[in-house]
Amino acid sequence: MALVRPVIFQVVGYQNSGKTTVMVKLIQALRDLGLTTVTIKHHGHGGKPEVIEQKDSTRHLSAGASASVVEGDGRLILQAENINSSLEDQIRLMEYFQPDVHLIEGYKFENYPKLLLVRNHKDLSLLAKVDNIKVIMYWEETLREPLNEQTNIPCFPIHDQTAILLLAQTIKKLFLANL
Repeated sequence: MALVRPVIFQVVGYQNSGKTTVMVKLIQALRDLGLTTVTIKHHGHGGKPEVIEQKDSTRHLSAGASASVVEGDGRLILQAENINSSLEDQIRLMEYFQPDVHLIEGYKFENYPKLLLVRNHKDLSLLAKVDNIKVIMYWEETLREPLNEQTNIPCFPIHDQTAILLLAQTIKKLFLANL
């Protein structure tokens, strides 16, 4: 049986633009369409992401292990320390789970197709910096006109559930084209 190449899609925007909320809604919509999704999140706030300090896997890492996997009742948790992996390395790692879709939160400057979140007029500068934008969601109604003037990319208000459903359906079509 041939391996199906998963669809890779990004959700990007500045901090507090709603990336995680949109990711959750998109994951749910993809699940409802029968697609399995894995996610990769860029911790762009500086420093290391938080871990649960008193768990055995964290203690293993503190003792010097470079990686620790914990499995129980169908859940697998991987933690690794002192790993500088590229986004491509992380995508290859997630291939183990045989997803239909890779959703990536962050990594603005990678060239995968993406949804751009725009909070305010200052965020419009991202239009010149970010490539391969397929959909834009905006927070302020006053952004509709400048976005329509500066781009031909479909734009939706942030709370428009229709945008999430259309995006999920588009991702499913891309997946089916890979079969």
